[in-house]
Amino acid sequence: MGKHKEKEIKTNAMRILEKNKIPYETIQYECEEFIDGLHTAEKTGAPVEQSFKTLVVQGKSKAYYVLVIPIAEEIDLKKAARVLKEKSIEMIHVKDITNVTGYVRGGCSPLGMKKQYPTVIHKSALDYEEIYVSGGRIGTTLKVSPEKLGEAVNAEFEDVIVTA
Repeated sequence: MGKHKEKEIKTNAMRILEKNKIPYETIQYECEEFIDGLHTAEKTGAPVEQSFKTLVVQGKSKAYYVLVIPIAEEIDLKKAARVLKEKSIEMIHVKDITNVTGYVRGGCSPLGMKKQYPTVIHKSALDYEEIYVSGGRIGTTLKVSPEKLGEAVNAEFEDVIVTA
């Protein structure tokens, strides 16, 4: 028996990037349970302004949408509803995250959900060569080009956050 190299755990998010030949970097960090994006950035050393969280909302039409926004920001539900052409939207309940996305809270990636939901990435992502998003499980962050991520999930880049 030869030397055994520990195999990296591939997530659906990574498989999709590879299938689309999109270069990415994986950052693993120790984490037993959900921590918010700011703590994740702290653990990975990722710049806060380049770190994005993945949120799932449901429209009045009952359709689901994915919003990828800077970790330190909040969704402007009215603004986002306008962008999504919905009368109104609301965050889905934590207990529904796994059913809707296939991911757990804190490990929700915009890539590789059970279904490809309409996705909006906050336009500030385009200010950076690379952004950091969840890799599809707690303890995994992906560093990827926002344009390429946008292509992979067929996203629009819009302003959907609360502005001071």
